[in-house]
Amino acid sequence: MSESPPFPLFRFGGNKPGPRLLISAGVHGDEYLPMLAVQKLVQHFEESPALSDSLAGTLTLIPVVNESAFSLGRRCGEDGKDLARTCPGSPKGTITERVAAALSREIKSADFYVDLHTGGTELSVFPLAGYVLHPDQTILEKQRELARSFQLPFCWGTSAGLKGRSLSVARDENVPAIYVEYFGAHRELSEATRGISLDHTLVHGCLNVARHLGLFAEEESTRIAPEFIEDTRPDSGHMQVCHPAPATGFFRSRVELGQEVGNGALLAQITPPESGETIEVRANRAGKVIVLRDYPRIKQGDAIAVIADPFPQV
Repeated sequence: MSESPPFPLFRFGGNKPGPRLLISAGVHGDEYLPMLAVQKLVQHFEESPALSDSLAGTLTLIPVVNESAFSLGRRCGEDGKDLARTCPGSPKGTITERVAAALSREIKSADFYVDLHTGGTELSVFPLAGYVLHPDQTILEKQRELARSFQLPFCWGTSAGLKGRSLSVARDENVPAIYVEYFGAHRELSEATRGISLDHTLVHGCLNVARHLGLFAEEESTRIAPEFIEDTRPDSGHMQVCHPAPATGFFRSRVELGQEVGNGALLAQITPPESGETIEVRANRAGKVIVLRDYPRIKQGDAIAVIADPFPQV
């Protein structure tokens, strides 16, 4: 008998041959819109049994992977571990390690995987679909197509060497996978408070991936041609280490999310409360601002911004 996962899990379809698609949200407990989006998908299929029966393949939905972190309203759970740094976890470890092990089992049994995120409480992320630059070109191309089909304005391919992520498990199991980032901070809280519908970007994107993979009879809807940037540098994709704050203090951004900036452009100003002296933080490369802090307080070492720039392939 298989062990029950430590999170709610819903499966639809499975009566007709087709791919096994896994979609998860809530790896971090303060990223609410993806959880609401997957919850909306669950409701949609539960209220439409005929739709579930018509699926060619299996759709597995996990609305809240990390219930411990969600209950705290924080990125990490009660043991202080970041689930996105803990995979593949351990079934006999701490709560986060057990959740990571259960999520890893689901990823290993899938044919395709989509992991939904936002910037959480303090960061905002330009809407993007990301993927690792998998060494297997066949899998890499499938990931590019998954990212394209989600129909967000930006697609970002980054280092395949990062560890501990859900996509690290997918990479090692040769499961084509993407992660999605969709705003965060005040924008996310405003949308989450209003509630979301089937027309929401995240819900529509998930359904479009399912259409792309052939789970639905209808063709995928394509409205935009996303911009693609791929970066082979070893630390690319690690958002939390980019442009670290040189001091703790009051934070004020000087650029907009999605803005193109030059190398040396003024990104932000920090004013430590004890001195009142303004410290400037400038861009260390030219490109598009795809992550930006959106919170009035910042701690020394916190990421301020991520800039995506085209990087020549080796």
